[in-house]
Amino acid sequence: MSMNGRVQVVEDDEDIRYVVAYLLEDANYTVETFENASAFHKRTRKENVDLIILDVRLPDGNGIDISKVIKNDANTSKIPVIIMSAHAQGDVALNQGKANAFIQKPFDLDFFVSKVLDVMSQQAK
Repeated sequence: MSMNGRVQVVEDDEDIRYVVAYLLEDANYTVETFENASAFHKRTRKENVDLIILDVRLPDGNGIDISKVIKNDANTSKIPVIIMSAHAQGDVALNQGKANAFIQKPFDLDFFVSKVLDVMSQQAK
């Protein structure tokens, strides 16, 4: 079975992290999850990642700031980023964070999966 790609998820809420990982694995993605910004910054794989999904409010950081760092680094700038939040405005996430997409929480599971597939297909073009 071929994998669709490698996805890294940064989400401090354990339940949401579990659901997101489950949905992605169900769609044949290899998933690495991180519960906070520092765990994500210490990750070993910074390249060869096909998608990064970031929560905005993290106990030790902000997904919009992390997205900016990813998008401003020549090694990782091409990796698509989806920002998720119950609080942040989508336009802020897209403009300031340079994210490829925004998902408002709480989200519909089918909507989440379709958004991921949409961003990944844009990337393939």
